[in-house]
Amino acid sequence: MRDTDRRPLWREEPATRRRMADPVRTAAVRAVIIVAVTLTQAMIAFLGTLAGTWLAFPAVICTVASTVVATWAVLDVWVTRQVWVQRYGVQSQPSSTARQLRRERRAAQEERRAGGAAV
Repeated sequence: MRDTDRRPLWREEPATRRRMADPVRTAAVRAVIIVAVTLTQAMIAFLGTLAGTWLAFPAVICTVASTVVATWAVLDVWVTRQVWVQRYGVQSQPSSTARQLRRERRAAQEERRAGGAAV
């Protein structure tokens, strides 16, 4: 069997979804990191409470504060996405065909007006 007879290991396929905008992706990465840290703190607080260590109370307080920050970070992703879509989402530019049709309609209206006024 020759090298040319082999199938490739992978095949390039087009992405089904478009890539997120840079500010949205940045906010999403930040939110994932904050949520991961919050979950880690929650586990430390839970295990510390089960073990009865002095570290349990400060860990619970930090977890509560981190939960507020994590909620804020997730909302930031949503707000950033909405703002980006409002600013840059739909770029509506009429195609040359649409422009041509509009020109023809305007010319026909002008002819009708000119013809009606002359009579």
